[in-house]
Amino acid sequence: MMLGLLLARAGVEVTVLEKHADFLRDFRGDTIHPSTLELMHELGWLDELLALPHQKAPVLRFQRGAHDVVVGDFSHLPTRARYIAFMPQWDLLDFLARKAAEYPGFHLRRCAEVTDVLREKGCVVGVQARTPEGSLEVRASLVVAADGRTSVMRQRAGLEVEVLGAPMDVLWFRVSRKPEDPEDPMGRFEKGQIFVLINRGDSWQCGRVIAKGSFDALREAGLAAFREDFARMAPFLADRTHELATWDDVKLLTVRVDRLRTWYQAGLLCIGDAAHAMSPVGGVGINLAVQDAVAAANILAGPLLARHVTPMDLRRVQERREWPTRVTQRAQVLIQNRVLGPALRGPAASTALPLPLWLVQHVPFLRRIPARLVGMGVRPEHVRTPAAPPRA
Repeated sequence: MMLGLLLARAGVEVTVLEKHADFLRDFRGDTIHPSTLELMHELGWLDELLALPHQKAPVLRFQRGAHDVVVGDFSHLPTRARYIAFMPQWDLLDFLARKAAEYPGFHLRRCAEVTDVLREKGCVVGVQARTPEGSLEVRASLVVAADGRTSVMRQRAGLEVEVLGAPMDVLWFRVSRKPEDPEDPMGRFEKGQIFVLINRGDSWQCGRVIAKGSFDALREAGLAAFREDFARMAPFLADRTHELATWDDVKLLTVRVDRLRTWYQAGLLCIGDAAHAMSPVGGVGINLAVQDAVAAANILAGPLLARHVTPMDLRRVQERREWPTRVTQRAQVLIQNRVLGPALRGPAASTALPLPLWLVQHVPFLRRIPARLVGMGVRPEHVRTPAAPPRA
């Protein structure tokens, strides 16, 4: 959506295919980081975006045993918005769709599920999609795969995936929030358990990090035991555990960390999770996808307007974004293996702080490092494409 908006803003004819009738999907990445908010400022839309319901998080906080540690402080970032904004992703997507609709070259086709790529003479020239009205072919000088970590398009294209692995999965659920509850999001590390609580205004979005493949064992232990664990980890929510009525209220996110060795073929480019599935650590996935979109728009708007996009142009996009992706994934894997993995090793696990958390607790200046990595990314992008006139 972001890439389609920026290309249409530059005067390129764009069609975005969306599988569903709307963007209303629960438990998507809902963290809009300072880097993305800064892009909204560059486009002149920040105040309008922040008029939508959202919650601000100027710090990231974790608890382990008696330790309460601020691991990231965004107040020092060189941006207009020095915080993470928690906003439902459907609101962000609707906002971008409204802005994109102002440009005559932008077309959004809903209920269109891409099932395959079209090829001619070894080059991708479009896609095949399924719609309620039947089969649909869309032809284009460039196809961009932005269909997520289970990307159909990268499978159909036969692009090689490098799997980095993850030792955990995440269970997401919601409980109601009261006015007297804490404001800031928080993480809780205890013996063998990790919970994350995100303030969503009238509710808490709750995540329990579990060892990979252990969900079936948790289900066998029963929902009552799951509720008891939650009440023990978040005592102020103990009176609301009954809101988890059935296991249907708990959604499993299977964590993957991988990346394509090559993000492109002639006529095809992958971005976002389709190019590099990110761990939920830091909530950076949506923001890296937006950065990919900005870089792709900056590099490809000119060739697309000239109707001559070469594999070398697509290679430039990967070269621009691959290093930030690799550095971010390396940091995520380090945290998974050095912090989260040990915390999931059962009741015998120590309640002492892992070294990285101990350092940020005792050396406050170090909180700027994760804040910079999470909030701005390794190489923040800026909008370079000129703006064509919007729709009259």
